Amino acid sequence: MEQWRIHFEEVPDPRKVGHAFTYRLCDVLMLALCAMLCGAETFVEMEEFGRAKRQWLCDRLGLGFETDVPSHDTIGRLFALLDPHAFGACFEAWTHQLHEQTHGEVLAIDGKTVRRSFDTATGKAALHLVSVWAHANRLVLAQQAVDAKSNEITAVEALLERLDLTGCVVTVDALNTQKHLAQSIVNKKGDYVMALKQNHALLHDEVSDYFAWLSQSPQRLERAGCDLAAHKEWGHGRREVRRCYCLEATSEDWPHALSQWPGLRTLVIIERERGPASALASVAGTRHFYLSSLAPQAELLATAVRAHWQVENKVHWCLDVAFGEDDSRVRKDHAPHNLGILRRIVLNLMRQDTGAKCGLKARRRKAGWSNEYLLQRIVQT
Repeated sequence: MEQWRIHFEEVPDPRKVGHAFTYRLCDVLMLALCAMLCGAETFVEMEEFGRAKRQWLCDRLGLGFETDVPSHDTIGRLFALLDPHAFGACFEAWTHQLHEQTHGEVLAIDGKTVRRSFDTATGKAALHLVSVWAHANRLVLAQQAVDAKSNEITAVEALLERLDLTGCVVTVDALNTQKHLAQSIVNKKGDYVMALKQNHALLHDEVSDYFAWLSQSPQRLERAGCDLAAHKEWGHGRREVRRCYCLEATSEDWPHALSQWPGLRTLVIIERERGPASALASVAGTRHFYLSSLAPQAELLATAVRAHWQVENKVHWCLDVAFGEDDSRVRKDHAPHNLGILRRIVLNLMRQDTGAKCGLKARRRKAGWSNEYLLQRIVQT
């Protein structure tokens, strides 16, 4: 717990200097963290949690709630005033202690909108947060809010500047398949796998047409030096077949693409076929295209592409289902952003319980039922 206190005390107190305060900022943040670990999702629920666990919070965690706990209004005001950049820096510093970077680790970058955080009366748009998901460690490493006057691409650029990308593989969706982002990744000694769609229509159509011609004959694929990896899966009443084809982007065949895209080495084609598990023939097939700075090794690239979608399943979906993020109506000032950071802190803490056989929602309830389990989730940092 002391590690958390060290990090929380680094966050500047937004309250005016010279005023008398009943509660220390780090104590309120710890209360909010514990409450969310135990299933609280609103400021009212955080206050009620504090009242129910007040003696334990004082005796076991040393929080200064000997006479009373902060009201939901006090907690809400603090989260509205708190600088999200400073709170985010606290989050990233703590995550760095949990994250053991490995060579070739996949870092998936994707954005998510907190849908009910808009405010029509003030003209405030819904908050859009971009997260970095470390596939190997199952952690959200960092997040960046998209500025109201900017876009997700700018937020991704800011994230790349803060991350150590040495030896890592950065995956992004088609929106962030941008030449300057590829250059940033290469400059930081990382590699990239970028989805190629119609926002780069000319290159997309060239790759699509070229592969359509190659796939007409196995001999053509062989002569082109195409590396292939295939995977089959059965589950949920259906089967899926995935094939990854990798073509080296040679200067002879792709001179323009090589001159435009920094570090480009490989063109990747993923074929997916899905259908009922009992059917002999697939009922649906799709092709997806990617650009990569990695060598044309199909197994490696198939794994990187597959890993990218965990940011949807392991982060965005969980935040909505287990934390009710899309249903949150908190809108005041910085409160939606700071609550978004707190949710990702809790998500990371719960993900570290690798021995649990239940889902995130059940784990949060378990933390509420068992002080010992709650303490384990905090002390592990």
